[in-house]
Amino acid sequence: MELNTASLITQLAILVVALAAVHQPLGAHLARTFTGHKHLAAERGLYRLTGVDPQTDQHWKVYLRSLLAFSIVSVVVLFLAQLLQGALPFNQGMGAVDPWVAMNTAVSFVTNTNWQTYVPETTLGFGIQMMLLAVQNFLSAAVGLAVVVALIRGLVRAQTSNLGNFWVDLARGTLRVLLPLAVVGAVVLMVTGVIQNWGGTSIHTLVTGAVQTVPGGPVASQEAIKLLGTNGGGYFNANSAHPFENPTAFSSLFEVFLILLIPFSLPAMYGRMVGDKRQGYTVLTVMVAFWLISTSLMAWAIAAFSGSGTGVGEGLEQRLGVAPSALFATATTLTSTGAVNVAHDSLPPLAGGLAMLNMMLGEIAPGGVGSGLYGMLVLAVVAVFIGGLMVGRTPEFLGKKIGAPQMKLVALYILVTPALVLLGTAITAATPALAAAAPAEGPHGFSEILYAFTSAANNNGSAFGGITSSGPGLATMLAVAMFIGRFLPIALVLALAGSLAKQRKIPATTGTLATHGPLFAVLLGGISLILTALTYFPALALGPAAEGLLK
Repeated sequence: MELNTASLITQLAILVVALAAVHQPLGAHLARTFTGHKHLAAERGLYRLTGVDPQTDQHWKVYLRSLLAFSIVSVVVLFLAQLLQGALPFNQGMGAVDPWVAMNTAVSFVTNTNWQTYVPETTLGFGIQMMLLAVQNFLSAAVGLAVVVALIRGLVRAQTSNLGNFWVDLARGTLRVLLPLAVVGAVVLMVTGVIQNWGGTSIHTLVTGAVQTVPGGPVASQEAIKLLGTNGGGYFNANSAHPFENPTAFSSLFEVFLILLIPFSLPAMYGRMVGDKRQGYTVLTVMVAFWLISTSLMAWAIAAFSGSGTGVGEGLEQRLGVAPSALFATATTLTSTGAVNVAHDSLPPLAGGLAMLNMMLGEIAPGGVGSGLYGMLVLAVVAVFIGGLMVGRTPEFLGKKIGAPQMKLVALYILVTPALVLLGTAITAATPALAAAAPAEGPHGFSEILYAFTSAANNNGSAFGGITSSGPGLATMLAVAMFIGRFLPIALVLALAGSLAKQRKIPATTGTLATHGPLFAVLLGGISLILTALTYFPALALGPAAEGLLK
């Protein structure tokens, strides 16, 4: 399958222009949303109903406890609802979900991972899909927004450990940001041909006389928030390769735009909230550079090696071609989305390795809703620390000292995900009963396992489809990776925010390392690559690299 370079450049240019057009307006709206003092009528009603005092400013530990309590309750509710599906309305005749699958799914959607161990259209009815999974798509993304806002407050505030109110941030992120954008996105998707109906299953007689069962349902509404919230769980098993979820070349490009919309606008919010737009532009520059380089390499790898040179392109969406496949595969793995319009398991080894590398970077270019920016800011702390040591000064970031307490938290943050990925992969590969879930032989079987734990621990949700994760062993291990990979880094980020917030502001001097501009952008990007290379390249050498050498 050949790469149409002009098509790739054109589509990249359209995305860049569209994202640049909304970057500052949406960033300004995000900043106003989380810094304003007025509450909407709907928000006040929610606070009265739940007994929340919106004027309470929470200590970082209380903020974290609120977040964890909300998330754990969400997991329990979603798990029980799947077990009771047969007794719930709008189940389309579908009964209880297997307990191991239900557990994995509950953890998956609450952690913004959306790993799917089941065939959605034949396992879950409208009730679960629309009123529980789609709702979690909103709420898990709003949690990510709340965490990055709390971290920015930690950088801005002084002599306090309070980071705001989790419940207020959750409500505002959902009602003021995600819900309005999802409504607009769903309407545009319906215009492009994505279905939205309540008609159940349709039976169509084909030209040959064969009968085909085609499930319907409220797809566009779930598709919009699946992409906007960088969630990724599809209404259909084929995800965004299904023509009901992604019918045209325009819808494919628009879906990539929805994936990148909020993550690429968050640096503008960051710049406004810290009072220096240059800070936001520097972070944005690093994100954009990684995204453009990765997209170009992905397109080249797919085009050059698809079908082992035959040009067949097995596993690619033939309606769309290489450019849309490369754009989608890169966007979905550089963010925590997990939606796919191409079978990642069928990607050439180098392209599959790039998809894994995108996730191993920490999904920071631009990353998931909230999680991408707070991941980048943690790496910025590392860059400041190293830069400060190089010039012989106490490291400072936006007027806050970066000392041993902060670096311990940062070091733990950086180590959590690699530990989950590498330990999970090693245990699975060394246990015959678990390794059997990846039936492919040789390096590709190892790649399937490595991809699964990389995706789970980074809360991505895409997969090399050859692996079967519905059994008790792998379902539990992946659920543990998803849960710890989501909430332990969040706990460390909030602890870091609390430690920064209680400091006094230090005035900048001529010797202070500037955290904006090309020099810091290069330092930040370089550190991101070095940390990834030191951590993951040996594992990549055993999987995609070895497989590529055998082709």
